Amino acid sequence: MNTALFYLAASGMLCVLLWTPYILNRAFVWGIPAFISNYPTRKFPAESPNIPVWAQRAQRTHLNMVETLPAFAAVVIAAHLTEANPGVITAWAATFFWARVMHASVYIFGVPYLRTPTYLVSWAAVLMIGAQVVF
Repeated sequence: MNTALFYLAASGMLCVLLWTPYILNRAFVWGIPAFISNYPTRKFPAESPNIPVWAQRAQRTHLNMVETLPAFAAVVIAAHLTEANPGVITAWAATFFWARVMHASVYIFGVPYLRTPTYLVSWAAVLMIGAQVVF
């Protein structure tokens, strides 16, 4: 398997796994009956103050990855199909993945001043892979 495609697959798995902390917290805080019957016909338990801040940050981390992953997938697949410089693509794909792991960690744990820089590293990685395809 192409290493850049490996990092794309790993990023997809990371995206799917990032919902785990806040979903488990909700099941624990709300209880299983409220968790499995949470429909918009009544007030969501999520609107209650029982959801800890770290779980709210975990949810936002997941949503941020959901928003970012399509762009990453598009440039990695385009780079693979156009046979762009594989060494450069692999390096930036790895950079994206590890920056997203770091982003999730600092965001969920509330580490000050590191959330935005780690996001910007992953953002730059997407742009650098795209530049290898376009230019």
